[in-house]
Amino acid sequence: MKKEQTRICELYDLNHTMAAEYLRQFTYPWEALAGLADFLRELGNTLDPEEYERRGEAIWIHREAHVYESAYLTGPLIVCRGAEIRHCAFIRGSALVGENAVVGNSTELKNVILFDGVQVPHYNYVGDSILGYKAHMGAGSITSNVKSDKLPVWVHAEDGEIETGRKKVGALVGDRVEVGCGSILNPGSVIGRDTSIYPLSSVRGCVDARSIYKREGEIAAKRQG
Repeated sequence: MKKEQTRICELYDLNHTMAAEYLRQFTYPWEALAGLADFLRELGNTLDPEEYERRGEAIWIHREAHVYESAYLTGPLIVCRGAEIRHCAFIRGSALVGENAVVGNSTELKNVILFDGVQVPHYNYVGDSILGYKAHMGAGSITSNVKSDKLPVWVHAEDGEIETGRKKVGALVGDRVEVGCGSILNPGSVIGRDTSIYPLSSVRGCVDARSIYKREGEIAAKRQG
């Protein structure tokens, strides 16, 4: 994957998120992470109270969303129409949960945008990340958002590295990506649209769109069909 393929316009269809206008301000998706909390507060204050129930200072829940009583929610947070926040989900704030998205049992979110139709349904951790339209993370798969040496995260593209300027960057996951169970997306991973990640993978760097990631060094292009 080359640098230009890590751009927002290459990874995401912005017709499938309430954050479209916000994201259009940026070239690369990780640039949107720093101001996400402020954006959500501003957006929340514009939402129609007949559609969105306000809970506390900065939590807005669509009246057609389903939030289990056992879920723990911290703002700023917006949960869109048809979304489901399941038993014992833990949302630590700065999160946008798109329409018909699923945040499952014991899943933790922090500083994230989940596009419409995203599923993180079983024991997932998603932090400082953006997941595109209908992306799905299998049970136990996580985004790792801090390097072991605690140094700033770089994105490793085919034609050079891109400095993010942030110590915390998880994964930038394109539309319709399938992440297999038990996989780890390491800091600064970028996964192109329509790619599948095998279970128990440890992904570093960038993976081209429409690929099958089997293991490090073994990535196959999907057949056109």
